[in-house]
Amino acid sequence: MDRALEMQVFCTVVDKGSFVGAAEPLEMSKAAISRYVSGLEERLGVRLLHRTTRRLSLTDEGRQFYHQAREVLAMMDEAEEAVSSAAPEPTGVLRVNAPVSFGILHLAPLWADFMKAYPKVELDISLNDRLVDLVDEGFDAAVRIARMENSSLIGRRLAGTRMCLCASPDYLASHAPVLTLTDLKDHGVLAYTNFASGNEWQFQGPHGSESVQTRSIVRCNNGDTCRSIALAGGGISLQPSFMVAGDLRSGALVEILPEYQSVELGIYAVYPSRKHLAPKVRVFINFLAERFARPEWEG
Repeated sequence: MDRALEMQVFCTVVDKGSFVGAAEPLEMSKAAISRYVSGLEERLGVRLLHRTTRRLSLTDEGRQFYHQAREVLAMMDEAEEAVSSAAPEPTGVLRVNAPVSFGILHLAPLWADFMKAYPKVELDISLNDRLVDLVDEGFDAAVRIARMENSSLIGRRLAGTRMCLCASPDYLASHAPVLTLTDLKDHGVLAYTNFASGNEWQFQGPHGSESVQTRSIVRCNNGDTCRSIALAGGGISLQPSFMVAGDLRSGALVEILPEYQSVELGIYAVYPSRKHLAPKVRVFINFLAERFARPEWEG
């Protein structure tokens, strides 16, 4: 059986939420779709979907396969378009959304090179940390830093980033030592308000998964502000490595409890649909994938 078709059928079922919903875009019967999904599960030796009379839901294995399958399908489309003699030159306005800190630190230095490579593409860049609706708000693509679970968008993983628990040497020298996660309760933390878990910080440590309820002395929806306060000795912060890797290398910040690893996030280029992908979006995705193949914060 065609593996690419199996992936396409499975991803469409997940996107539409049912076998019936997937029938029209796939131009297949419900029975045929069911056979493809069942055959895929049998070949892989795992259950990908929980089926009830009312709804479908992904298993853990199904969620992992779904995101990887979407990337494979997107890359296949991009590969075909890249070598097609009929592929038109990238032109027009490219509306891009990205998180504020990542956009300033890591995307802004790249835009001039992109403009030189594709002079007929006009960039329209919007930076904010809220979760925009690409379709409703008219964006062609976005950069997302997340786990990308429960998303109907097509995403290509560009890189990863880990959350680092850190503070300045001055702060650590003048406050009670942090020897265990429980010790964090005795400290005020600098809380990024868009962090999904709120004040409950979760870690993977020597003894498995652990969490601690923190007490925030500063709450802010901008990571740069939390970082600046931490650099000035104002408290403990949990910040992504793409923001603080340089500070940790220079010693301006010190990683606390490095044996405890916090959330690992993916950095994705996302777009609404792989069908009829505009050349300007395709070259944008490929450009970012090339530039972030070896992220500087992982060095």
